[in-house]
Amino acid sequence: MGKIKNFFKKAFSDMKESTKAQHEVDKANFKAAKTEAKATWEEAKMSPSERQVLMQKEREAQIAAANERTAVANERIDFVKSVKNK
Repeated sequence: MGKIKNFFKKAFSDMKESTKAQHEVDKANFKAAKTEAKATWEEAKMSPSERQVLMQKEREAQIAAANERTAVANERIDFVKSVKNK
C-alpha cells in the first residue's frame, strides 16, 4: 500500500510543480502580449515622419541581421572547405 501512496504523492507533487512552471510561462507571455499591444498603440499614434524614421531603423536592423547570418554561413562554408582539403 505504501508504494501506491508514494506513487500518487510524487505524481501530484510533479503536477503541482509543472502547474507552477506553466503559470510562470503564462504570466511572462501575458506580459509580453500586453507590452506588444501598448507598443502597437504608441506606434499608431506616430506622425508619418516619425513612422518613416521607425521603419528605416527596422530595415537597418533587418539588414544587419541578414549580414550576420551571411557571415556565419560563410564561416561554415570556409570550415567545411578547410576540412575537405586536409
